[in-house]
Amino acid sequence: MTFRPRPNQQRVLDFAGGKMGVAAVPGSGKTRTLSALTARLVAGSALRDDQEVLVVTLVNSAVDHFARQVGDFVSGYGLLPNVGYRVRTLHGLCNDIVRDRPGGLGLAENFQILDDRDSAAILDDAVRVWLRTHPDAAADYLLPDLDENRRIWLRDNQWPDLVSTTARVFIQQAKDMRLLPEQISYALDRFGEPLPLARMGYEIYANYQRGLNYRGAVDFQDLIRLALDVLEQDAIYLGRLRDRWPYILEDEAQDSSRLQEQIIRLLTEGGNWVRVGDPNQAIYETFTTARPESLWDFLDEPTVERRELPDSGRCAVPIIDLANHLINWVATAHPNPQIRARQPLRPPLIKPTEPGDPQPNPPADQARIALLDRDFTPEAEIGAVVDSLKRWLPDNPDATCAVLVPRNKRGFDVANALKALREPPIEYVELLQSTTTTRETAGALTHILNHLINPNAPGLLAQVYKVWRREDREDETAAPQLEAVVKALRKLATIEDYIWPQLGRDWLADDPTITELIEAAPEIGE
Repeated sequence: MTFRPRPNQQRVLDFAGGKMGVAAVPGSGKTRTLSALTARLVAGSALRDDQEVLVVTLVNSAVDHFARQVGDFVSGYGLLPNVGYRVRTLHGLCNDIVRDRPGGLGLAENFQILDDRDSAAILDDAVRVWLRTHPDAAADYLLPDLDENRRIWLRDNQWPDLVSTTARVFIQQAKDMRLLPEQISYALDRFGEPLPLARMGYEIYANYQRGLNYRGAVDFQDLIRLALDVLEQDAIYLGRLRDRWPYILEDEAQDSSRLQEQIIRLLTEGGNWVRVGDPNQAIYETFTTARPESLWDFLDEPTVERRELPDSGRCAVPIIDLANHLINWVATAHPNPQIRARQPLRPPLIKPTEPGDPQPNPPADQARIALLDRDFTPEAEIGAVVDSLKRWLPDNPDATCAVLVPRNKRGFDVANALKALREPPIEYVELLQSTTTTRETAGALTHILNHLINPNAPGLLAQVYKVWRREDREDETAAPQLEAVVKALRKLATIEDYIWPQLGRDWLADDPTITELIEAAPEIGE
């Protein structure tokens, strides 16, 4: 792989051992640099056959990307790819550790790891149980002069979601602090004063954990906590892992939690540790226990070699100037003195690439920044985005436009709005957690399973048919026939007549309600 490192990238590649922290701005080539460093360490560190350079990153997609790049660099040294290094997510690493030692943690050999969806389902059950047993709990948090109808609406529509969100954050924080439900209960009993929100969090947490235990399962946060337990309890095993991975390179370090950092700190004690990240773009902090400030603290440690990757060719200079202005404004002019003191945004500032760089910045005259000082409802904002695309795309037929959204759900709403357009249609590609096709397929399978669970319900069969013929909804000729057939299926007295018709029996002719429908909508009989 051809790679001409910039001077700041070369300083990272000159790493000889110990601890190094790298503050990398967006678009600075940190993945390429870390991949090249991994390959150099594999080629030049005299690793034994049973040793590896371990690269730890955040998400599975990054694992594949890293593995490909490291493999290309390793091949450039004349070595075999996938030998001498390992790329894992931190959750994957913790899974390896816990799978090696389940018995010491009280887990069965075949314990399950629940994904976010299954964990959310258990949490939903725990929340529903709590709401049923505390039907009047919302009253303590509602204004006393609220209209009764408004009070009922808030209790029935807003309160359950608020309880669920609060419980989820409570459980995340408790597990990050390595607190089990019984420890929280003990602390609440000793405190002596009522703490209703903490009590609510504890009770839901206890039910949630019972749901996991009943299934013989752990969630992703349990993996982190239990892996740390293994490393702290089994010094011999910890020593073996330290020997196996003399170098650990950590990507996206700004998104690591306190426990994740402790795990890698244990593994690298007396070894070599490189942390790379950008604390100024710590997006996971908003919905996980990520602690971006821990990377700043690491960079300030006296034994850590500090490096920066400030050069970026990703954006035009006006965009860079705006980002840098925001960093300086937060530090010096933010109206809240507590935020200024905390310094959530800090240098390094982003620098444009030098002339002749392989990744030049886009032309400055093509950069436009528009800030709309308007209040939008969620629906109106989506409408404004779609209208903007309808105006801009016809005038720029050779260009593409990216629409960035804060959450996948918001992206789904934008995609549905684009899909609903008639003239002119807008072609789009989804890069969300799941695509429209995936969601439609999942929805179709859900309808089929619902019908199989209750095969005597004609309405469920009608819904399966409607989903199967979904393309007919967009056809002016086929749409009325589709609706007529669906209506007929809902009127079925005996579903077997449709699924397994008998010789000599015409259910369309024998059922008077169906006969009436055919007379009103002849297309059914066609």
